[in-house]
Amino acid sequence: MGGRVTDLLLTPRALLRRHLLAPLAAAAGRPLPSPLRGQVVLVTGSSSGVGEATALEVARRGATVLCVARRRAELDRVVAEVRSEGGEAHGYTCDLTDASAVDALVQQVEAEHGRVDLLVNNAGRSIRRSLELSYDRVHDFERTMAVNYFGPVRLTLGLLPGMRRRGHGHVVNVVTWGVQLKAPKFAAYIASKTALDSFARIAGRETWADGVTFTNVRLDLVRTDMIAATDAYRRAPAKSPQQAAAMVVRALEDRPVTVSTVAGRVGEVLNLVAPRLSDAGWGWAAARVPDSEAARVGADRSA
Repeated sequence: MGGRVTDLLLTPRALLRRHLLAPLAAAAGRPLPSPLRGQVVLVTGSSSGVGEATALEVARRGATVLCVARRRAELDRVVAEVRSEGGEAHGYTCDLTDASAVDALVQQVEAEHGRVDLLVNNAGRSIRRSLELSYDRVHDFERTMAVNYFGPVRLTLGLLPGMRRRGHGHVVNVVTWGVQLKAPKFAAYIASKTALDSFARIAGRETWADGVTFTNVRLDLVRTDMIAATDAYRRAPAKSPQQAAAMVVRALEDRPVTVSTVAGRVGEVLNLVAPRLSDAGWGWAAARVPDSEAARVGADRSA
C-alpha cells in the first residue's frame, strides 16, 4: 500500500520533473529521458490527424508504438514514417465497432509484444446535427456510441487484466471539451464522449490500487477531417493535430486525471453556478449557427 500512497503525488512529481528538473538537466547538457522510453504504447485512430501526430511523438520519445486504424494504406504510411525517423512502430488494422476484431487485436498485440503499457483511445466519430433533424435518426446515436464508447471500452477491458497483473499501466481517452460545455447540436457526439469520460473516472478508482491510471484529454477544436463537414468551423480558431498531440503526450508522461483547456473549465463552472443562464446563452448561439449542408443531407465524418 505504501507504493499506492506515493502515487497520490504522481501529478505533483510529474510537474516538478517537467518544469524544474527537466529544464535544469537540459541546461546542464544531460537531458532527462522521457518516461515513455522503452514503453509499449497502443494508439487507435493513428492513420491521420491527432492519432498520427501522437504516434510520431510517442515514437520520438523512445516508445514502441502500436498503430491501430481501419485504413491499411494510411496506416502503413504512418508506420513507415515512424521507422524512417529511427523509431519502432507496428501497424494493425481493426474496426473498433467489430467486437471479435477488437478481441483478436488484444490477443495479437499481447502475443507479439508481451504487453501494452499505455493505451490511447483516440479513434472517434464526430457528428453535428440538431435534434430537429434527428427525430428519425436514432442510428446516429447508436453508431456514435459504437465508435466512441463501446469500442474503446472493449479494448480497454481487454488490456486491463495484463496492466493490473503487472502493476503498471495508463489509459488516455481523447474526448472533447464538449463534456464540459454541453454545446447544442452535438447530442450524439458529446453524450458518447461523456460516457467514456465517466467510465475512465470510475475505472481509475477501481484500478488505482493496482497501479493503473486513467487520463481524459478534453480537446477543443482541432483542424482535422472530422470537422470539415461543419461550415461554421472553417473560419473558427482550431489547434493543429500536432498541438493536440502535445496534450496527449503530456497526459501519457504526467498521468494527470484530466487535461483540459481554460475555455472548457470556464464553461464547466458556468454550467454549475448559472445553469439557466448558460442554457440561454448556448440556445441563442445555436440559433445563429444553423445545421451544415452535410447534416441536412445526412452526412457525417469518422476517423
